[in-house]
Amino acid sequence: MTTFDVSAPGTDEATVLALCEGLLAEFPPDHTNVVAFLGRQFDLGLGWVHFPVGQGGLGLSPGLQRTINETLLAAGAPIAAYRNVIGHGMGAPTIVTHGSAAQKDRYLRPLFTGEEIWCQLFSEPGAGSDVASLATKAVRDGDEWIVNGQKVWTTLAHLARWGMLVARTDPDAPKHKGMTYFVVDMHGPGVEVRPLFQLTGEAEFNEVYFTDARIPDAERLSDVGEGWGATLTTLMNERVAIGGGIPAKGAGFIGEAVRLFEVHGADPVKRDPLMRLWARAEVLRLTNIRASEKRAMGDPGPEGAIGKALSAELNKDITAFMMGIMGAEAMLKPEGYPMERATHAMRWGSPQQAFLRTRANSIEGGTTEITKNIMGERVLGLPGDVRTDKVLPWSQVPRN
Repeated sequence: MTTFDVSAPGTDEATVLALCEGLLAEFPPDHTNVVAFLGRQFDLGLGWVHFPVGQGGLGLSPGLQRTINETLLAAGAPIAAYRNVIGHGMGAPTIVTHGSAAQKDRYLRPLFTGEEIWCQLFSEPGAGSDVASLATKAVRDGDEWIVNGQKVWTTLAHLARWGMLVARTDPDAPKHKGMTYFVVDMHGPGVEVRPLFQLTGEAEFNEVYFTDARIPDAERLSDVGEGWGATLTTLMNERVAIGGGIPAKGAGFIGEAVRLFEVHGADPVKRDPLMRLWARAEVLRLTNIRASEKRAMGDPGPEGAIGKALSAELNKDITAFMMGIMGAEAMLKPEGYPMERATHAMRWGSPQQAFLRTRANSIEGGTTEITKNIMGERVLGLPGDVRTDKVLPWSQVPRN
């Protein structure tokens, strides 16, 4: 097997481009198993280039990941993020920041290759925007924890091998101090996954029930009662994963809108609103490029909230514009309504499918209202909302 010297002299960009060239030569995408290709990409440090050496990275600037992805995509290589959206965008940064050496060695590589799908178990029927009010409990029993409770809106739980679970371990502590973060086996006894069907006719989301499910203490991803810090890492990366994408200029939804505009007669009356949308898409793209270059390993700043809020509203506006361009054709959904479980997250498909699916963008991963609060407090420095429950024991906080 060919080896590459990552310490050779040259710029960081030259280094990663040389590694990409070697990877493509050694594992031609047209003739290589996807898992084998992604495994070698991980081993070369081209998975998350800003992660440490040996953990899928090279300890370089996160902005170089865009160079890597564009180079590999242009050569027809598979993109790991598409195969394991939750694990790649949220699980990996949390593991590399808070996990033990054993957890990093065990989870990161099969997560990157897509051999093991991950899901996120935060929201509950009574704890959505206020995640810290969650009630699912974990009680210690020797070297294990016994978990009981319910989670909801869990994307791809029906396909997941592992889940990121936050549970209440001390009901007498304030709500932000009484939680602990675990990795849970989604195939283990006491874990039940039920589908939730969406407007699109697919069940991408699920509700998950824990009934005396057992988790080894070795699968704790935080100190006992200190799960909120790891939770924030996941949430901030979730916003980046949802709203921080960097497509090529004029690509994505706005590219499809331009195509439909031309196909349906290029009505000059609609040119101005289309160009306004195009300008918004380009501003968001440039903003996300700048944010990616500033991002720290595992713990992005509030810029993730900016991208999330702007992309949610932009996606809805662009797909609504496309429906207007299509006229009566927009009322027919080519995919139909299969009423079956989804095979991957956030599938866009036809413009009609995209229009329906983007309605969720302003809810999932934190509502637009929540992201505006984050921007106000952490970007503009405005005072936070008055909250009287932060110092009370969780058991004394009124709940519905």
